[in-house]
Parts: sequence; structure tokens; C-alpha cells
Amino acid sequence: MAEEGQVIACHTVEAWNEQLEKGKESKTLIVVDFTATWCGPCRFITPILQDLAKKMPHVTFLKVDVDELRTVAEDWAVEAMPTFMFLKEGKIVDKVVGAKKEELQMTIVKHATEVAAA
Repeated sequence: MAEEGQVIACHTVEAWNEQLEKGKESKTLIVVDFTATWCGPCRFITPILQDLAKKMPHVTFLKVDVDELRTVAEDWAVEAMPTFMFLKEGKIVDKVVGAKKEELQMTIVKHATEVAAA
């Protein structure tokens, strides 16, 4: 288990499901980075995501390698990397496709603020 303020890599479907269940129970915002080792934009955005995770310990950041967990990527209809899914209580509330730093930050802030206000 990762410490607060870290991006948690899910290497098995079990680990993925466990994180989803925790998110449903805690009602925290989950940001999922669907990534691939061969993807240049994914490598570009990784340190930015890690920085955001440190700044926002109240948000859960997960990382899923689409080649490693192909079934998860297919279940969530991921077609491009990186794809960021924003989940609340197990449901997708938003999505950002591509290494768009500003859009990613704004979307996290928008949904994290809603959770805090709820």
C-alpha cells in the first residue's frame, strides 16, 4: 500500500478492484491514469501526476498499465494513452484524454472541491 500523496500502481485486477472498493467506501475522488510504458506523452505527464498527488493527499491517484491490465482498460473503454478517468463512488464523473497538464489539474481541482463541499 502506498503512503498518502503517492500514485498507487495497480498491477493486478485484484489490486484494482480493491482500490475501487476503498474509493466507494471513502467517497474520495479517484483519478486513474491509464498509461503504457511505450507511450511518450505518458512519460511526460507522470512527474506532473506525482506532484499533484503530493499536493492533494485527499485525492486517490491510481496508475494502470494498459498492457499489464488489458481487461481493465477494455472494461473502461480506454482507447488512447494517457487517459485519465475521474471516479466518485465507482462511477465515472469526468475524463481527460491526452497529456494535457492544465486540463488535468483543473479537472482534479473541480471534482476534489465538490467532494470537499459534499
